[in-house]
Amino acid sequence: MDIRNEVLSRVYITFFVLCGFSLFIFARAVNISVFEGDKWSAKGDSLYLKYIPVQAERGNIIADSGELLASALPFFEIRFDPNSTGMKAIHFEREVDSLAYCLANYVDNSRNHFEWLEYLKYHRKKGTRNILIKKEASLSEKNEIQKFPLFSRGQYKGGLILDRKSKRQRPFSMLAHRTIGYVRENAQPVGLEGYFDKELAGSEGMRLVQRVGRDYIPVSDLDEIESVAGKDIKTTLNVNFQDIAQSELIKGLKKHDADFGCAVVMEVQTGAIKAIANVKNSESGFWENYNYAVGTAVEQGSTFKLASIMSLLEDKKIELEDLINIENGETAFFEERMVDASMACKDIDTTTIRRAFELSSNVGIAKLVQHYYGTNNKAGEFVERLKKMGLGEKTGITILGEAQPYLKEAYSKKDNWSGISLPWMSIGYESTMTPLQMLTFYNGVANGGKMMKPYLVDQVEEFGETVRKFKPEVLLPKMASSKTIQLVQDLLLGVVENGTAKKLKSNRVQFAGKTGTAQTNYSKIDRSSKLKYRASFAGYFPADNPKYSVIVMVENPKVFGFYGSQVAGPIFKGIAEGIFESEMDLHVALNEKGIPRRVNSKMKGKHVGNKEDFKEIFKNLNIPYRDNIAENKWVQLQPRRDSLNLYPKIFSEELVPNVVGMGLKDALHLLESRGLKVKTSGVGKVRLQSIKSGTAAKGQSIWLTLK
Repeated sequence: MDIRNEVLSRVYITFFVLCGFSLFIFARAVNISVFEGDKWSAKGDSLYLKYIPVQAERGNIIADSGELLASALPFFEIRFDPNSTGMKAIHFEREVDSLAYCLANYVDNSRNHFEWLEYLKYHRKKGTRNILIKKEASLSEKNEIQKFPLFSRGQYKGGLILDRKSKRQRPFSMLAHRTIGYVRENAQPVGLEGYFDKELAGSEGMRLVQRVGRDYIPVSDLDEIESVAGKDIKTTLNVNFQDIAQSELIKGLKKHDADFGCAVVMEVQTGAIKAIANVKNSESGFWENYNYAVGTAVEQGSTFKLASIMSLLEDKKIELEDLINIENGETAFFEERMVDASMACKDIDTTTIRRAFELSSNVGIAKLVQHYYGTNNKAGEFVERLKKMGLGEKTGITILGEAQPYLKEAYSKKDNWSGISLPWMSIGYESTMTPLQMLTFYNGVANGGKMMKPYLVDQVEEFGETVRKFKPEVLLPKMASSKTIQLVQDLLLGVVENGTAKKLKSNRVQFAGKTGTAQTNYSKIDRSSKLKYRASFAGYFPADNPKYSVIVMVENPKVFGFYGSQVAGPIFKGIAEGIFESEMDLHVALNEKGIPRRVNSKMKGKHVGNKEDFKEIFKNLNIPYRDNIAENKWVQLQPRRDSLNLYPKIFSEELVPNVVGMGLKDALHLLESRGLKVKTSGVGKVRLQSIKSGTAAKGQSIWLTLK
């Protein structure tokens, strides 16, 4: 009986446990299906469906005359879903052979027709949902592939999957590479791309994708949320000036086997940067890897003497015809020896301050500053005068990475002020600034004392319309009195006419400026190492009516000289002459008076047209010209001093070309060959086009205004 009761009790316990467990499972199932159904349903869907961001088309960076400096070129990753839910078996069987033929002949010939056919059938049978057809197809290639058999039925019925992407293209390659900059993942933004990233980037869209195996494919051809394309940035850079500056800089670096260099061209009245070249000499060649002009604050050397002489003049300490004993180019300050670099100073005892500046006498300038500011604790007056003239502050240029300039505070222990600080500051040591900051100072002198803020961007555009305009800004309305500015302008001209830059005088354009040579590895303790130098030249042209200011800096020239007059000066001269020749507005007509009405105009460059048409015209009119290209249908006409030059003009097959300046025949040919529908008004040459050049050509209608 006890055994029977024990068995029954175990059975009952097991029964109740099972019943309880069943009730728990039932209650849990009800809770999941009724009360938590939406939650778990959404979680399940998320394993197969999700939204992914769609990158917006990045805006363009444009030169001052409309050339593309950086553009987002669209491309497509093309895939095929042979088991698309909307694809009918009869369509696949009927059209797959033709599709294989097209893929083998027009997309990827690594497989022949029959291999492609077997490949497609195999994946159809296997149940594959995602086959790569072409990784980077251009817009025109994508348009042709869409017409292939089966693919022409679209995504669902034809299994065609299109994933639009874009990559940054720079048509001019190295030209202003670092200034244009970049934005990359896990890297510090650089240049204009970085500073104006918000404007250029636009707004991301969203696309619903479905998980198929390990991949995700779009649910539909259209994005759920459309992306908004980025705005365009129109810069102040001039492609022609940039090419001249960069070419001359590279030529100088090669000749002197220098480590690196930079050159900047600024428009005097506005502060607009027209060219900024930064080049490093490496084993792999010349390349822009850093913006030295903006980001490198260094001791400037003798170009700084302009600020010292301006301080003396503005504080009414000196007159230019006063005499100064330069001690045959050698003196000492507190037992620290100072020597003049110019051999001309070796035979001079006493001379005028004007002549001392023209010969870039370290001794002369340093003795003057030490005499007038170094006694009675007046060094602070010198530093304050420099600051009042705009030195010691950033320019605020709209680009990332501008270095902070450095001026020592007088008698500051923190700045290691010593007895020799003042004379050495006066000749460009113990203070640092960037080449751009130094140029901004010289530009102010060229501009009659009005210091302008350097700027690189003229406006922000959206669909060709200006949405933000950057106007010239004045940093300092008056750097010094008009008398002082006039005097130092005469001094800078004297440097070129009679001083250290005398050998640089040009018979094409008169310029004014100052040479600079700084020793970069000087040491009061160890002077056994091989000396290194920094050569520079800062100035402006034309001297009588300045239009452009330029600074050139070259680091560590090793052969054929190291002085500013030998290294940086010739580069400056080459840039000045190149720009002068290319800018007809800088030339004065030989027959200014009594010019006949029919010739009272200047021929402007940048006419674009058919090469053979130009050559026929030149032949009939007996006009000399130079053909600087081999085989190219389209050319650009540039007037030179003694002839007309033809340069190649290359147009992308996928983008709207710039036809401004063309005749109607050439413009129609270019536009209609890209599928655009052209409408015109007026007669003459094209003056306006309704769709901005560089826009993707998609068969739009474009209006041309002729005048």
